[in-house]
Amino acid sequence: GTDFWHLATEKEMKNVMPAFKILDNDGKAPIGYKWIPCHMIFDVKMDFTCKARFVAGGHVTDPPTSLTYSSVVSRDSVRIAFLIAALNDLEIQGADVGNAYLNAETREKVYTTAGKEFGKYQGRMVIIVQALYGLKSSGAAWRAHLATTLHDLGFKSSLADPDVWYKPAIKPDGFQYYEYVLVYVDDILVISHHPKITMTALGALHRLKEGSVGVPE
Repeated sequence: GTDFWHLATEKEMKNVMPAFKILDNDGKAPIGYKWIPCHMIFDVKMDFTCKARFVAGGHVTDPPTSLTYSSVVSRDSVRIAFLIAALNDLEIQGADVGNAYLNAETREKVYTTAGKEFGKYQGRMVIIVQALYGLKSSGAAWRAHLATTLHDLGFKSSLADPDVWYKPAIKPDGFQYYEYVLVYVDDILVISHHPKITMTALGALHRLKEGSVGVPE
């Protein structure tokens, strides 16, 4: 007798709508694009909230010509970063990027047919323009997009672990150190004397989940 799944579906569709270009009723299938199925995945999270995720049927697409591998920060790098933070009296903030993949443009030419979850657009042809979950290239597209963001903020990727980003920084007392950003897909850790500055800069460019920003538990 609840509407939990209905509300979860509405929330997910509101978040993913920027990933689609809705064609007119008389629109024809775009040349060079492949039709793929899409579906909704439902799950109950650890805090018993209901979660819906709209996913593209990337299993029916041909492998993209571009690289699709996407790395994540290693467990050892995270442990070393915590040690560095302790030795240098640095603070740590974590955050979760909401619908991270949708920040990047898709590398694949695909479209689908809108289902009931699209409301008034049901039955229309829809071009997928952002890196929707389920596509083969979405992980790599998001990682490349975030890498560009971090590079623009002055960070460099570590040779030892490409998902550890660093840049020189100075404390108010003149102490020199490195500020770090560690990335695990859409989870971010910032290690700095004042991590809120970097986290605010990231939040201005990517939507950070409400309540996710803070000291890791």
